[in-house]
Amino acid sequence: MKTCKRFGALLLALILTLSLSVTAYAAVEDTGFSDVAADAWYADAVTYVRDNGLMSGTSDTTFTPGGTMTRGMLVTTLYRMAGSPSLENEDLGYPFADVPGDAWYADGVYWARLTGVVGGYSEDQFGPDDPVTREQIAAILWRYAGSPAAESGTDFADEGSISAYAAQAVDWARTNGIVNGVEGNRFLPQSSATRAQVATILRNYLTMEEAGEPEAPAGSRVLVAYFSATGNTEAVAGYIAQATGGDLFEITPADPYTSDDLNWTDENSRVVHEYENPDERDTELAADTPDGWEDYDVVFLGYPIWWYDAAWPVDGFVEANDFTGKTVIPFCTSSSSGLGESGSRLAELADAGDWLEGQRFPSSASQADVEAWVDGLGL
Repeated sequence: MKTCKRFGALLLALILTLSLSVTAYAAVEDTGFSDVAADAWYADAVTYVRDNGLMSGTSDTTFTPGGTMTRGMLVTTLYRMAGSPSLENEDLGYPFADVPGDAWYADGVYWARLTGVVGGYSEDQFGPDDPVTREQIAAILWRYAGSPAAESGTDFADEGSISAYAAQAVDWARTNGIVNGVEGNRFLPQSSATRAQVATILRNYLTMEEAGEPEAPAGSRVLVAYFSATGNTEAVAGYIAQATGGDLFEITPADPYTSDDLNWTDENSRVVHEYENPDERDTELAADTPDGWEDYDVVFLGYPIWWYDAAWPVDGFVEANDFTGKTVIPFCTSSSSGLGESGSRLAELADAGDWLEGQRFPSSASQADVEAWVDGLGL
């Protein structure tokens, strides 16, 4: 329920394009690493990420291709991809207890949280030494690219084991040749990714030819539904409505929250009481369903983040409506907390509709930033 600065994923993609000198890749004769043979399947990818300053060796002579890629390594690599922007004047939120300020990955960690590309497990825990999985990498790059739509295509043999939050990201990654399957048409979503695999994924991502953006059906209608506690989410919702020509619908509790109710620092306030007593979060709404609900094709769903999740008045709106056949795009306003699993939890609650990853915005989000994100959705 706090706010901090971040950048839209579309802006990051633009920074990437402008700041990174892309080197063409081909067969190599000498990788420069004693543990990367010139005929290894990952040799050209390793030299590509090295030559473009994205990943360095684990020593002057080794790359450790079979080593596990950690969260600290990945965010540092993405930070370099974004041009290593200065964080000096940014509000970085609470410090992570497990990220020393002088750690080699510290800038990457705080940049990732600031931009919403990768969040922490909590306000004070990031887990920089934890391994990242193949589906996590697909989801992170997908968010970095602006959460573009993608055709589902041919299923992997283990499609059912891909987490819901990563399903569209995996489709996008496969369609664009970024992350491919392994023997037996398997994706192995929960398997840890090696440094060689990540080097290949990054090379594929930076050299891919973008698939054409999908077009919304002629005559499609857009709804921007939102719950706003302090006006921050309402402002972003208004920008989205202007950018899409959509209709606005405010999710309003029958018993509105007062400023005292929203004081999360007061242990006796309404929101703290509801947080500590989940059975009392069932918030009656003044109106459950917008007029003409069945005619909307695309629904933007906005909310502030409360304790790492969507503000609970939104649950009532989701439970009251049938999202079958609708594309749903969550967005939120928050501080050090990212979108997290809030969108995927609401998707599970709805049990219908095509839910995209969504986006997080700060309280000071400009109309230009919001419009850039909307444009990047390809709607």
